[in-house]
Amino acid sequence: MSNSTIEIQNYLKKLGEAAVRAERTLARASTAQKNRALLTAARMMKEKESEIIAANGVDVDAAAAKGMSVSMQDRLRLTGKRIDDIAEGLRQVAALPDPVGDVLDGGTRPNGLRIVKTRVPLGVLGIIYEARPNVTADAAALCVKSGNACILRGGKEAINSNEIIARVFRDALAEADLPEDCVRLITDTSRETATEFMKLDGYVDVLIPRGGAGLIQAVLTQATVPVIQTGTGNCHVYVDRAADLQMATKIVINAKTQRPSVCNAMETLLIHAAVAERFLPEIAAELLSRGVELRVCGKCASILAASGYVQTSDGSAAGQFKLADESDWATEYDDLILAVKIVDTLEEAIDHVSRYTTHHSEAIVTSDYNAATDFQLSIDAACVYVNASTRFTDGFEFGLGAEIGISNQKLHTRGPMGLKELTTIKYLINGNGQVRG
Repeated sequence: MSNSTIEIQNYLKKLGEAAVRAERTLARASTAQKNRALLTAARMMKEKESEIIAANGVDVDAAAAKGMSVSMQDRLRLTGKRIDDIAEGLRQVAALPDPVGDVLDGGTRPNGLRIVKTRVPLGVLGIIYEARPNVTADAAALCVKSGNACILRGGKEAINSNEIIARVFRDALAEADLPEDCVRLITDTSRETATEFMKLDGYVDVLIPRGGAGLIQAVLTQATVPVIQTGTGNCHVYVDRAADLQMATKIVINAKTQRPSVCNAMETLLIHAAVAERFLPEIAAELLSRGVELRVCGKCASILAASGYVQTSDGSAAGQFKLADESDWATEYDDLILAVKIVDTLEEAIDHVSRYTTHHSEAIVTSDYNAATDFQLSIDAACVYVNASTRFTDGFEFGLGAEIGISNQKLHTRGPMGLKELTTIKYLINGNGQVRG
């Protein structure tokens, strides 16, 4: 083992020890005290807005110079409006009921033992995420309100933004008389540090990765700490033969273009053959006018060609499209790129989604109740929509305040992860001298 590896391990252990001590205090903090920290952080975010934007500007400029895609730069960029949203998210979390201490069940046994099943924090959460500095604030807020300390490891592309946001949050904790070490940021963004962080057993109780497929897979294969898998989002919208096509147009445009770089954006559009000749040329025009590159199946290509569209090798210009290959159906683009396929039946749509889904968010547009019910019952995903955009898969939109991520696994939680999802169960047993015979 190299000296650098030992240094990294020692650095992380010190962070872990501090977080464990802080969590013991936080677990006993009152709801009022935790809310005071969150509301103070919200106020300080606005007070420090110019400093946060300046630090973020350094990150964005560096990312652009290194050739980061425009859509990924959008994930990274903070604006006054986005800082407003961060502050509002903090205020929303403060306004939510505190799950810690909720009594879920209980009773007195025949031998007189009084047993109460209650909700308690998970402990110390490790969060690994990419170039999304808002996650620093969201994660800290949810962890503090749910009584968990957190160790945050953001991507190197956002290090300046993350450092100032974490510093603001730590200042807010101190002002609320809570340990600053309830929130720690790993400032060493090397890959080796991330790998060692995934193995911080004894200090980190749960690891939550939040980012693209590569990050998720790296954590799943390398971590020795328990992991809650959050979502790659290869999300589909299926336009059924019974769809209101005006509604479908609104949903498709929103799901793909409103913010293409996020995990709940649509990546594949499925269209029933009965409406394809009418709907496809119209939706193609709308998508192309918004800069979306179309990668289509052979049936789509025939319809588009007959409507005056031109097949090219890249499909990136107005009026153009390209043929999709097998990889396009499985790709989370996080960009203004859309795979499009015509299906002959509802069952074919369900089969396609089931083959390529990442179990995140899937949608059907239809006025047929039976088709909607079959789709929702058949699709194995955290969120399955009827006549609505996949973009709603979000803690804020679900009334959870900020979210720690979208879980697309089945244990112990699924979908947007809010406060309750960051707790576990403890049984409290009180007796008066009982012994087991």
